[in-house]
Amino acid sequence: MTNHDTNPSAWTGMVPVGDTALYVTDSGGDGIPIIYCNGQFATLGYWKQTVDELGPGFRHINFDERARGRKSQPSADYSFETCVNDVDAVLAARGVTGPVIVAGWSYGAFVAAHWANRNPDRCIGAVLVDGAQPHDWLDDAMEVRIRKLFKRLRPVTAVLRPFGITPRLSAAQQAECNIELGRISLKRNLGPVIDGLAVPTRYVLASGHSLGSKGEEQEVIRASVDEYAERNPHVEIFAKVASNHDHILRKDCKAIAGAVRDAAGR
Repeated sequence: MTNHDTNPSAWTGMVPVGDTALYVTDSGGDGIPIIYCNGQFATLGYWKQTVDELGPGFRHINFDERARGRKSQPSADYSFETCVNDVDAVLAARGVTGPVIVAGWSYGAFVAAHWANRNPDRCIGAVLVDGAQPHDWLDDAMEVRIRKLFKRLRPVTAVLRPFGITPRLSAAQQAECNIELGRISLKRNLGPVIDGLAVPTRYVLASGHSLGSKGEEQEVIRASVDEYAERNPHVEIFAKVASNHDHILRKDCKAIAGAVRDAAGR
């Protein structure tokens, strides 16, 4: 897997996809391409420290998902399946036909895991940052809690939305996205995806809680990765860091960059 396609110049622009258009940045260069998958309601800027840490030896391709950030356009479809397909759309638009590293944080880790599972011939390796942990955390009570959380956050998200900090989805749409993720996370659904990964896959796990979690909920979920790392030789817990879920990309970019290099065989 040495085909890194052409040696394009840096590019920033909009990529039309179906009923929407996505804001994409591409650092260009002839290094191994990395495509970054963002948190559920995050933006590409969250990866800045990791991109800086890895430097020009890689080609960094990043994008804001539908209705995220200030430029990606709204859509009639915010489903998880569409998010996975958008990875293909961005790579195709940037002329990337050779193998890539796929890196994802939080919701993006689920997207990255699914994409790597489906595309072993196009994937050098996957880096999953505090996400893609098979665990049955969703039940009826949790659905109610999720809907209440996003309803409570509605005044704050409305203030931040014009700055691209929060998505242009309603509170109900955000809740449904999160509930869908809970179903995707179920062991019966996500477990076979992780078991089926056939490329070097490196987890970087955070510590402590995150927005909306209580007590040790997150640590219990993270512990679920152990059994998959034990039985799939391609899957490894590369690092367990001190930062919590919300700060890991900023504070532990060195560990994440190390996982990328390891997955790339460097």
